[in-house]
Amino acid sequence: MLRRAGVRCRPGGEDDRLPSEPLRLGGRDLPRSAIMAVVNRTPDSFYDRGATYAFDAALAAVDRAVAGGADIVDIGGVKAGPGDEVGVAEELRRVVDLVAAVRSRHPGVVISVDTWRAEVGAAVAAAGADLLNDTWGGVDPELAAVAAEHGIGLVCAHAGGQRPRTRPHRIAYADVVADVLRHVVAEAERAAALGVPRNAILIDPAHDFGKNTRHSLEITRRLAELTDTGWPVLVAVSNKDFIGETLGQPVEKRGVGTLAVLGVSAWLGARVFRVHDADAARRALAAVAALGQPPATSRCRAR
Repeated sequence: MLRRAGVRCRPGGEDDRLPSEPLRLGGRDLPRSAIMAVVNRTPDSFYDRGATYAFDAALAAVDRAVAGGADIVDIGGVKAGPGDEVGVAEELRRVVDLVAAVRSRHPGVVISVDTWRAEVGAAVAAAGADLLNDTWGGVDPELAAVAAEHGIGLVCAHAGGQRPRTRPHRIAYADVVADVLRHVVAEAERAAALGVPRNAILIDPAHDFGKNTRHSLEITRRLAELTDTGWPVLVAVSNKDFIGETLGQPVEKRGVGTLAVLGVSAWLGARVFRVHDADAARRALAAVAALGQPPATSRCRAR
């Protein structure tokens, strides 16, 4: 059963949404539902298979994402799954110049970089990044210190203790949501203690990272338990395997499933949505927001 996070019913039937801290990145407050557009500067992405690997193609993808309503662009230089080894030097080559170019070209957009390496984090922060998206759950403990030193944001994710670029094998949890909560809240508090601004820290359950399809579906159904922590929640579900396995669809046919999960996640209080199609996500989330506003004559029913 799904329940909407952060909503209470007053005796008079009024909708009383619990206040939350503004999410502030790059010197600006982000909207209640912020779109994070994926730009993969990799030759072997599971989704686009290298379509934005070339520098000019990646920059053009950023242009399209911003035009489509993206609030954040998330630049990645290493494929999440197994593949050819990508060392620090090569990751730096792929992302640093692109960050600098995007910073110059789109001064108003928030720039995120998907990396688990502190050395890469420091270089992209110097080039103009506003957020470090650590999808591998703090495997390099120095990354949070880099975010603190540069005064930028950090995504604290859960990967079940898996090493970067590995797939889970028969992974099990007594309660996957409890495990996620324990890890991401501890990482967020650690980052804040190191000096990362509290209103620039996000938590991410990291669907499919160190999890099977059942785990990812359970996290989706119980996402309100994460949003209830008060930390802004990022969901990165776009075209992922758990959607494909659940619906029996290949990567290129997971768009509808992606939008469905985004809608559920928004209803349960998620704040940032990492997607491949910024325009479609923006329109879907606007519809969820509109449907969540009751007409003036409505009355609030029992939850």
